[in-house]
Amino acid sequence: MKRLAIVSDIHGNIPALEAVLEDIGIRSIDEIICLGDLVGKGPESKKSVDLIKQHCDYVVMGNWDDFITKPTDYEVIKWHQEQLTDEDFQYLRSLPHSYEFWLSGQLIRLFHASPRSVYERIQPWDAIDDRMSLFRNSELTANIAGETEPNIIIYGDIHNAYIEHHKRQTIMNVGSVGNPLDQVQASYVIVEGIPDQLEEGVFSIQFMRVPYDVELAIQRAKEMSMPELEEYTLELRTGQYRGAK
Repeated sequence: MKRLAIVSDIHGNIPALEAVLEDIGIRSIDEIICLGDLVGKGPESKKSVDLIKQHCDYVVMGNWDDFITKPTDYEVIKWHQEQLTDEDFQYLRSLPHSYEFWLSGQLIRLFHASPRSVYERIQPWDAIDDRMSLFRNSELTANIAGETEPNIIIYGDIHNAYIEHHKRQTIMNVGSVGNPLDQVQASYVIVEGIPDQLEEGVFSIQFMRVPYDVELAIQRAKEMSMPELEEYTLELRTGQYRGAK
C-alpha cells in the first residue's frame, strides 16, 4: 500500500504549514503532493516555496502562483512579489497544470481549480453540470489514459474541504493549509491504495484537520507590515472569507 498526503493553498502561512508537515511526519507517508497557491495572502511566501520544494514530491500550479509572476499595478501583489527571488519566480512558472496516476484501480487527477484553468472556481454548491465538468479532459491535463476520464478528482482553490460521489465518480477538495475558510484548523487529505494498479483494490480517503498557532501567523504578518492585514486576521481567526483567494 502507498500513502499519499495532499496539501493545498499554503499562502505563506508558515506556522500552519509547519504544523501540517509535523503531522504528516508521524503518519508513514510515502509522498506529499501540493495543489498550488504556495504564495500570497500570508506574509512568508519565500519560506513557503522553500519548504514545499524541500518536502513535496509533486507540485501543481495555483492561481496565485501564476499571477504573482506577472507585471502588476496592484500594490498588494507588488508587496508579495518583493518577498520572492528570481529563482522563486522561475520555479513557480515551471509548475505543471495537473498531475494524475492510478491507485487501486482508480484513475486520480489532481489540479488546483479546474481541468481548464487555475482561475475557474467551482464550489460544492454549484450546479451539478459545473461540478461534473471537473472530470473532463483538456489540453492542460496529463491524460495518461488517453481519452479515458478520471474516476477521482482532487483539487484545491476554494479553501473548503468536502467530498461527494456521483455515478461512481468522486470529487474531493482538500481544503487549505494556510487559509482555511470552513474551520480555523489547517486542512489536508491522506489517500491510500495500491500504486499503479489498474484493477480495483483497497482504497481509502482520510480528511485531516491540524490545529496551529493562528496568533503567531498573525503576529508575523504584523511584524512584516503586510498589506490587507485586517482581512487576513479575520479570515485566520474566524475561517470566514474576507478577501481574494
